[in-house]
Amino acid sequence: AGLVIFCGLQGWWIQPILQGLDPKTFFWIATLLASFNDNAAVTSLAAQVPNLTEGMKYAALAGAVAGGGLTIIANAPNPAGFALVRKYFRKEVVNAAGLFLAALIPTLIVAAIFIL
Repeated sequence: AGLVIFCGLQGWWIQPILQGLDPKTFFWIATLLASFNDNAAVTSLAAQVPNLTEGMKYAALAGAVAGGGLTIIANAPNPAGFALVRKYFRKEVVNAAGLFLAALIPTLIVAAIFIL
């Protein structure tokens, strides 16, 4: 419900921004945004733009998927996953910088696959 309410009101500013981007640039922006936000929010914001090209739709989804591994907070399964692997974290606390560094190489690999 939050996505419907929040994203439905964002078309006025997101449309001019997205229409001025090429798909490759939008892919990297979506990847970055997905590392700090829920993947569904990124794709939902892109859905507010009418007549997106197929390339832009692909960039939105692929970027959201590629960047999703860089966050533990924004995705609901991640805290549950953390509960399972917490013994491998020092002091059983999520270290955001450590998590980012650990996920960076796999994220870049996934990004390269989506780009190719």
